[in-house]
Amino acid sequence: MKKQTATFILIIFSALSTAQTKGFPEEKKEAVKTVLQKYLDMGIPGLALTVFNADTGFWSHAAGYSNMENKEPLTNEHLFYLQSVSKTYMAVQILQLYEKKKLDLNDPITKYLSYDWLMDKEGIDEVTIKMLLNQTSGIPEYSTDPILVSRIIQNPQKVLSVEKLLSHLRGKNMDFAPGTKYAYRNSNYELLSLIADKITGDHVAYMEKHIFKKLGLESTYYLSIENISDDLNIADAYWDVLLIGSPANISKIQRANVSSMKGDDGMVTTTKDAVLFLKGLVSGKLLKPRTLEMMQEFVLNDKGEKKYGLGIQYYDLDVTYAIGHSGGGIGAGCVLLYLPELDSIVFMSTNFNTLMDSPILREAENMQQEILMALFM
Repeated sequence: MKKQTATFILIIFSALSTAQTKGFPEEKKEAVKTVLQKYLDMGIPGLALTVFNADTGFWSHAAGYSNMENKEPLTNEHLFYLQSVSKTYMAVQILQLYEKKKLDLNDPITKYLSYDWLMDKEGIDEVTIKMLLNQTSGIPEYSTDPILVSRIIQNPQKVLSVEKLLSHLRGKNMDFAPGTKYAYRNSNYELLSLIADKITGDHVAYMEKHIFKKLGLESTYYLSIENISDDLNIADAYWDVLLIGSPANISKIQRANVSSMKGDDGMVTTTKDAVLFLKGLVSGKLLKPRTLEMMQEFVLNDKGEKKYGLGIQYYDLDVTYAIGHSGGGIGAGCVLLYLPELDSIVFMSTNFNTLMDSPILREAENMQQEILMALFM
């Protein structure tokens, strides 16, 4: 997303605020559809979104294909991979446990975890739960370990446990002294899932009861080895593997990879369910007001820019801002945003690779920006 997006966003704010639940403006719908078609014509298989504003209500739209081979249309009833947006859900669970006094955010993580691949790191006893949440722990990244990457490439449909994934941290030094700087690491949220398991017995079951069911999210699922073969209505996943502008179906690899991860990934949902989650969060249905404020205590990067709170990212849109999270994968990508000054929420998703470089991805680098402009300009 580019900064100039916000310049256009605020123009429509007054118009939206006077619409009084008359529905999302037809001209906006047509503008969005035009933008989506532009990127479908570039080779992206499918795109879907849901937007909510208190005055205009919900509007959902999907375009392109769920399955390109059979020309199966993509719909908003399909399930989409949340990828790293799952981190916000994980953070909410940890903060709920904090509110219930089941943990303290300043607890050292070694109070709950004692794996040998974790305890071999100098300074690990100084890492707190809060440092995991706001990405300041200094713990290295597990997912870039060459041995793990090799294992995944050679056996791509095998589902691994969180412990097996994180065991690839063994022997790796800390990236920096705990709490001294910001660095985004998936390892932090995998560790949070293990801490939540330690406290609740099963953090997935806890999340289903205290987040999914509480908000009525009937189409949100945590993938796992237990349900990897279930007939869930997940949109097929695509990747331009050969870098020739021709996406290949990698659905089985994508699903197995996501099913292996917990805390940092691992979930699928509909576009509306994603918006309902963030709507429930910002409206106080999941956390107390003070805890919501804590989520927005953003740490700064080396340039002094706001980056990461407790499970949410900060997006500087020049004259306004957004909070939420983005997610990328080899066969999917999405972003979930709340724009406080507009009181609007949007979730955008694609079933195309947003993690690895490709000609299509380079050509579509402004896609999120253009969709936002079409929605709010």
